[in-house]
Amino acid sequence: MSSSPHQPEALLQRLEWTVIRRLDGLLQGDYRTLFRGFGLDLADLREYQPFDEVRHIDWNVTARTQVPHVRIYNEDRDVTAWLLLDLSPSVDFGSGPVSKRQVLGEFAAVLARLLTRRGNKVGAILHNGLDDFVLSPAAGRRHVLHLVEQVFSRPRLLRAPQTDLAAFIKRSLAIMRRRSLVFVVSDFISMPGWERALSMLSRRHEGIGVRLVDPLDLALPDLGLLAFQDPETGEQLFVDTTDKAFRRRFVAIAAKSEEAQMRAFAGAGVDVLELSTREDLIDAVLRFADLRKARTRLASGGGMPAHVGSAASGPATGMGEPP
Repeated sequence: MSSSPHQPEALLQRLEWTVIRRLDGLLQGDYRTLFRGFGLDLADLREYQPFDEVRHIDWNVTARTQVPHVRIYNEDRDVTAWLLLDLSPSVDFGSGPVSKRQVLGEFAAVLARLLTRRGNKVGAILHNGLDDFVLSPAAGRRHVLHLVEQVFSRPRLLRAPQTDLAAFIKRSLAIMRRRSLVFVVSDFISMPGWERALSMLSRRHEGIGVRLVDPLDLALPDLGLLAFQDPETGEQLFVDTTDKAFRRRFVAIAAKSEEAQMRAFAGAGVDVLELSTREDLIDAVLRFADLRKARTRLASGGGMPAHVGSAASGPATGMGEPP
């Protein structure tokens, strides 16, 4: 995922060749599953068949013909999407060459380009821990470049108030008037209460959580005595990572936090895409597309494919016993 984040044109061009073109071909029919439109146009009428939706029966035509008829609709594929991007200091963390902000920026670029190539509009609201920046929905490559530039040009803050995702989501709801597809992209390291705001969002919009993770969020290796710093408060703490009991406690706390977050997403009725600083972006998006397609099949009375069944209960965390 590495690239020069200070050159949006070069970054987008690389992503168009390495990610976007491949996803365009691989998704194909899954596009409608991932990015559903919200309008319905009446296309035709036909006789009622077993298992048709009763609410689609046209009672006027049924009364005239004495035969039950149902309306057939075409879905309007036009989508207005919003990206709620958490750029608080914790998102600048990365245990390797790639930070969570880099993953966030590349995902935002890929998603925005995939949507705008089909004429859809994408907007963004960026929050850096202190203030918000609003980019109104628009289409086109220049708009995507402007979005990428904003993600990487906003300065990294050494200190900021503790992230309050709930307040950020509520402010965003006041801006997003039209029903939209909304991606909340964050590491969800925040003050409590964001799950209630996410539930409010999912009642008005189609919400998707995009969770940024790094391997060191989940388990600590034996690296000796280390100085840890809270990226938002600046508070420092020395930790002896040679202590196996401490590493076990760290993994247990991380696992408990993971479970709480997944329960919060499920309670809010929001699907989750997990993006790791160590994972290929294409693999993550395709895995998510499989999950969305499988859930659509379940909602229509079908079964869950075996290869997706385990993913439906939540993303793999890669957690285990620390060394």
